[in-house]
Amino acid sequence: MRQASTLSLLLKVSALALLLAACGKKDAAQAGQRPPPPEVGVITAHAQSIALQTELPGRVEPVRTAQVRARVNGVVQKRLFTEGSEVRAGQTLFQIDAAPYQAALQSAQAALARAQANLTQASAQAERYKPLVEANAVSKQEYVNVVAAQKQAEADVAAGKAAVQTAQINLGYTSVTAPISGRIGRALVTEGALVSATEATQLALIQQTSTVYLNVTQSATELQALRRSATLRLKTSAASVPVTVVLDDGTQLANKGKLLFSDMTVDPTSGQVLLRAEVPNTDNVLLPGQYVRVRLSQADLPNGILVPQQAVTRTDNGDSVFVVGPDSKPLPRPVKIGQQQGSNWVVLDGLKEGDQVIVDGFQKMMMMAGSPVKPVPWTPPPAPSAPAPASAPKA
Repeated sequence: MRQASTLSLLLKVSALALLLAACGKKDAAQAGQRPPPPEVGVITAHAQSIALQTELPGRVEPVRTAQVRARVNGVVQKRLFTEGSEVRAGQTLFQIDAAPYQAALQSAQAALARAQANLTQASAQAERYKPLVEANAVSKQEYVNVVAAQKQAEADVAAGKAAVQTAQINLGYTSVTAPISGRIGRALVTEGALVSATEATQLALIQQTSTVYLNVTQSATELQALRRSATLRLKTSAASVPVTVVLDDGTQLANKGKLLFSDMTVDPTSGQVLLRAEVPNTDNVLLPGQYVRVRLSQADLPNGILVPQQAVTRTDNGDSVFVVGPDSKPLPRPVKIGQQQGSNWVVLDGLKEGDQVIVDGFQKMMMMAGSPVKPVPWTPPPAPSAPAPASAPKA
């Protein structure tokens, strides 16, 4: 019985000794070895000249628009174009009944011939009376009457020529032609319709869309803030301002435009200023009246810094980033954010040349708060590739 108690005591002592030895080794390992500092992806802040982009709403407007209207009264006999097609200047679009105007021309030509015959007779009589009045064979009053008749005949001829020209013009108006080249819309009248020159009946609409205008509106307050800013370099020449068009789905047009002018008058109802840009539109992607977004680079920031958006923490109390301090410890740094440039933010203040801004590895950094970190260059993720086309089903 005593031997069993002794053996049990020895086993307990041995187990306690082993446990104490294991704890001592663990404490020694923890005291002698520390985990390596976590790696964080960083970028080096670099001051550069940045073109600040402003995104504004705009409407598409054709460079030239012509309303095809009737200039004589009559019945439309033919439509000579395809709706929605391209037409050239001078192309005949409609044919109005020309019979009344042809008759009016012939009547005017007959009246002109009669006036010319009267002029011939009056001129001959004036020639005969001239030597007679000099020889006192006829009275001077008779000669004056003959000369007046000649002048009246000349006036009748001039009026006849004008009447013929007017009749020819009206006859020409029966063939309605395109005043400009461009794309024509639907016909607004059909064959058999009675059109009126008095009401100037509209027949169709032609628009030139190979190049289009963009009527852009900008807040006058925003424009004045750009002009007053001491840190920005405003572009004074409108031609030097590039224009990028963004469609409703976010697609950017490959064709870049140019700013033509900025209006000097503020709309009193909206407080906005009108800007006009010109954009090539040879593929007719932009349609008249279409709503688009327009990106303009109206000013340059001489010493701006770009940082990826994921590096910036935005709160109600302000914006901040983490930078690697002198002792390799992450430090928060308040910054002033300007605007978005692609996937980056423009930092206006708070960073200086050479600062290492932490972009990636925040979770590992927070797990070891207060510990040094190992900065490594951050590589942007590759752009997502287009999905591969689905393979055809096997037969």
